[in-house]
Amino acid sequence: MASSSLPNPITTKYSHHHHHHNNNNNKHKTLIKYTLQSPTSITFPKQSPLTKPWNLLQKASAIALDAIENLLLEREKKHPLPKTVDPNVQIAGNFSPVPEHPVQHCLVDGTIPDHIDGVYLRNGANPMFEPTSGHHLFDGDGMIYAVKFDKGFASYACRFTETQRLVQERAIGKPVFPKAIGELHGHAGIAKFLLFYARGLCRLVDHSQGIGVANAGLVYFNNRLLAMSEDDLPYEVRVTPTGDLKTVGRYDFNGQLKSTMIAHPKLDPVSGELFALSYDVIQKPYLKYFRFSPDGSKSKDVAINLGGPTMVHDFAITENFVVVPDHQVVFKMSEMITGGSPVVFDKKKVSRFGVLDKYAENDSGIKWVDVPDCFCFHLWNAWEEPETDEVVVIGSCMTPADSIFNECNEELKSVLSEIRLNLKTGKSTRRALISPQNDVNLEAGMVNKNLLGRKSKFAYLAIADPWPKVSGFAKVDLSTGEIKKFIYGDEKYGGEPMFLPRDSNPVSEDDGHILSFVHNEKTSQSELQIVNAITLQLEATVKLPSRVPYGFHGTFISAKSLSTQA
Repeated sequence: MASSSLPNPITTKYSHHHHHHNNNNNKHKTLIKYTLQSPTSITFPKQSPLTKPWNLLQKASAIALDAIENLLLEREKKHPLPKTVDPNVQIAGNFSPVPEHPVQHCLVDGTIPDHIDGVYLRNGANPMFEPTSGHHLFDGDGMIYAVKFDKGFASYACRFTETQRLVQERAIGKPVFPKAIGELHGHAGIAKFLLFYARGLCRLVDHSQGIGVANAGLVYFNNRLLAMSEDDLPYEVRVTPTGDLKTVGRYDFNGQLKSTMIAHPKLDPVSGELFALSYDVIQKPYLKYFRFSPDGSKSKDVAINLGGPTMVHDFAITENFVVVPDHQVVFKMSEMITGGSPVVFDKKKVSRFGVLDKYAENDSGIKWVDVPDCFCFHLWNAWEEPETDEVVVIGSCMTPADSIFNECNEELKSVLSEIRLNLKTGKSTRRALISPQNDVNLEAGMVNKNLLGRKSKFAYLAIADPWPKVSGFAKVDLSTGEIKKFIYGDEKYGGEPMFLPRDSNPVSEDDGHILSFVHNEKTSQSELQIVNAITLQLEATVKLPSRVPYGFHGTFISAKSLSTQA
């Protein structure tokens, strides 16, 4: 067992002038102050090399590798960072991290609806340590923010997901795992990767247990809450009876899952199966598809033949098919040799969607349909319309496609679109669902989970305005394009709207409530807003005891489901 003093992140107030990112004096100001707490014991898994104290050779190696790292960092400081990896931009204001918070009772304004009984959880990126160089919002350590509801009362807690990366860095006392987006580009990226690999060879770190951050998605499947990011296996997190969170560990479905899994698996509301993908940036197959039966038994992998390694962040299911995007944001590791980013927009490639039978044994029956100039980071739903031989896909088409990863001067647009894939003719049509006069960026959200893969009338999506902040959500009628907006309030911004359908005897598809974490930038207070999805009236506000940073995707686990938690 190793023991170490653990830095505790205490956030500082940010200057509102963080946009002057080219000012070198401003560049490296401290983002997070640390105070040393009393020594805390950390128990490592038996296979970790860190369970033994370092020997003299390891100590010498650590000093030498730290010196090389310091030289690298000093060189980097002489060059201004692009906005996409500048921590002064990426984790400023309410994007900045918070410490863990134990369970605390919350005050409630209004009345919590009876059917909201269980726990609402949302994932996010929350770096434990102050970044030492380039850092992208997506690079932060996974933290889950949880509000538990019990007979009209509410409590709040937030905890880090104890990934191997987090546990090891906390023991060492500094960030040593490379940041997938913020650091791994250009010659410095290659050097950092080699440095990390050298630390592994010297047994100063253990990268055999994965290097993921588990910060993006959450799914409750087969009585387990899984926290996911596409760079690793999922992590199982347990919700305690009091509403606290405890990491169980990296979850490989009892030895069945041997590859990474994307953060947006799809839970079929009818069959209870979970459908998922895994992509590889180095070797073939670049994409694999697999599914789990309701009891967690995994199918064999279906290799999907792509021309090269491609970012496949999300996909869709229908009643009979899986719909897989093969878009123009690709990985070219060779770009690092010429000093660039390995995440590249490939102008020559034509975007397309593959439609494959859900129960296919291989990809021989996949039908590819070209949809030129289309990049959907997220897909909200898809369904079949057999009378026209079409699969309808609802997604947000983002331009410029790689603007989240690479700096560009063009304004980002995210257009809610209906894409029709004709399986008979192999042709596609695409149209914006929202009329130009109502034009808003719609980026995070969902449809009624009971209609995933089936024709749905409504989608509930974040209004990402002013980008990247979310000022409210839109309830969109997918058949007419009619849009109704709910704005969180003056100087209030939130994130993904989570639609929770009424569980018994719903009167309509939209009978339920929207839950969203909201932060007041004037008062620095956070709250959870509960909005009636039919009337769009605010019915209850849960006042939260600490700031909740803007984050990613969430889920709701009913009290009934929690009672069977593994």
